[in-house]
Amino acid sequence: MKMKQFNKILIANRGEIAVRIIRTARKLGLQTVTLYTPAEENALHVRLSDESYNLGEGNLADTWLNIAKVVGIALSSGCDLIHPGYGFLSERQAFAKACEDAGITFVGPGQDAIRLMGHKIESREFAVKCGLPVGKGAQGSHEQLVEASKSIPFPILVKAAAGGGGKGMRIVREPDQLAAALESTSREAATYFGDGTVYIEQFIENPRHIEVQILGDKHGNVIHLFERECSIQRRYQKIIEESPSPTLTPEVRRKMCEAAVQLGKAAKYHSAGTIEFLVDSRLNFYFLEMNTRIQVEHPVTEMVTGVDIVEEQILVAAGHPLRLQQENIQQNGHAIECRIYAEDPSNNFMPSPGNITLYHEPSGQGIRVDSSIDHPVNILPDFDPMIAKLVCQGKDRKMARHRMHHALLDYPVLGIHTNHAYLQALLEHPDYIENRISTHFCEDHHNELTAGIENAKAGFPVQNALLAYVLYSLQQKANTAPNIWQEIGYWRHTSTLKVLMDGQSHEITLRNTPQNHYLFEIGNQEYPAVLHSLNDGKLDFTINNARGQAFISGGTGLSGVMIQGHLYSCQREDILVEQDLLSLSGFGGDSGKEKICAPMPGKVVKINVQEGETVRKGQVLLIVEAMKTENNICAGRDGIVKKVNVSAGESVDTVTELINLEDES
Repeated sequence: MKMKQFNKILIANRGEIAVRIIRTARKLGLQTVTLYTPAEENALHVRLSDESYNLGEGNLADTWLNIAKVVGIALSSGCDLIHPGYGFLSERQAFAKACEDAGITFVGPGQDAIRLMGHKIESREFAVKCGLPVGKGAQGSHEQLVEASKSIPFPILVKAAAGGGGKGMRIVREPDQLAAALESTSREAATYFGDGTVYIEQFIENPRHIEVQILGDKHGNVIHLFERECSIQRRYQKIIEESPSPTLTPEVRRKMCEAAVQLGKAAKYHSAGTIEFLVDSRLNFYFLEMNTRIQVEHPVTEMVTGVDIVEEQILVAAGHPLRLQQENIQQNGHAIECRIYAEDPSNNFMPSPGNITLYHEPSGQGIRVDSSIDHPVNILPDFDPMIAKLVCQGKDRKMARHRMHHALLDYPVLGIHTNHAYLQALLEHPDYIENRISTHFCEDHHNELTAGIENAKAGFPVQNALLAYVLYSLQQKANTAPNIWQEIGYWRHTSTLKVLMDGQSHEITLRNTPQNHYLFEIGNQEYPAVLHSLNDGKLDFTINNARGQAFISGGTGLSGVMIQGHLYSCQREDILVEQDLLSLSGFGGDSGKEKICAPMPGKVVKINVQEGETVRKGQVLLIVEAMKTENNICAGRDGIVKKVNVSAGESVDTVTELINLEDES
């Protein structure tokens, strides 16, 4: 086979995966072309690429999923190669065909493999033919699935046939819930995958989710890069992955990896792909699905094997045989990946778009960050809430977990809610440490984990957070009314400072001390403090002879403080601030209980009530989609729908009153 020589690559994706591909493309000497919508014209992937083109306004079908537009940009910009990343068009057979018809090489498997393995129903049937164990399931119309469910033990999992990435999945525990789950899953699948087909399968209780990374070339060679444990999930979407799996025995690992290679060879698979399995308590494994693309969690495999999977994808696309031999692939040490999400775990993982006010990535030995940002930006509600992946490697699982713990403490993302504290709680949970986990771990331990976060914060010395903020605020040239302390300096005289922290007012007395050395008094307790440095929001200090650090954003208006992983909202009350310098959605605020509004900007996908209808507290009034998640908007009280102010398909913000509800009286 003649090898192709590539010059320019179009990356048909955004965010951290686009940045990831750019870095390997540069290593291979390729010019890079990226895409963006107007709201992301200054995004990191746009700034890093050699060229970038505007997809225009519109929904996903008009922009990222518009095959003709994407291929047209590739042709007009002179690209001879397209990498789809994951999501969007990565598993669309029609996209691979359009690339081929245009004479552009698609970085991925052939059309037949995408069609066969990318469709969950057909891939299950193919896996059975290949001799892989598969759980019981059914396919057909919604009515046929309801009928077929009578012969499948509940709980049942409803899945999108063209789904992936944790989207298009619902667990159904009672027969009377199945019809509604089929409808909502189908609607979500049609939105994100362009195909509303769904199927059902028996849900294995308390399974492990373990997947095998394979690589194939166009010469018939297929190898594996071992496995990843992906059992820690929320809403069927992974949040912590690791390699090697702490669950498998060497014998089960060998059998599972051999089964994955067997399936890849039978499918004549070339490029990177992932075979996913469910593993029960007896270590029996069952084929779940195949993802015919690069996976979100591929960095953990790269960390333990040393293989650049994107580089291998591009070389395979050029016609090169695999450079790697199976016997030369080894797992070195242990790697753990944490997905950093813009979401609020304490509020049912509600997405948290908005303005990041402080962003700082950790670094050091065994630490890798794949991120879509490099400075404070606005996180949009239009896309998945994942903003970065933090990967830590050590000689064993204990060391990798230890490094991850400290890396998370050194990774402030202030201004929005994130899952940082939740990840810390997971990593420190005894059951995670001892590998007593399953795909239901987050669901089973959710209340315990979120309560643990609050208890840990309650047990943290509040004066450390309070005084760290005061040290920070004393350095600010605030947007304030004229203030005598700005003229003579706070250190010259005794003064009283007032701080509102998490809604509670505190009074601090500042004694006369040399510059950068302070003596504070709270109540009857004195706290000597030293400010060592303040750089880019990172504060190094000593309080009561104990050295510490905090990350702080904002001015003398509302500020976010992160110290030892705990978050606080702080504001000086003793200074007349003309207006808050920041509005930090991640640190409080109340949209008002009487008004029925969306929790974040999004799009109305379904309205369940009509004007004049009587509703009860907790009833789902309408559904708003944001960050690839459907959010039920429920009635906060009994009442009568006076007016419906929106329609299906309409975009709304957080101040739009969706429905007017009046008392029944």
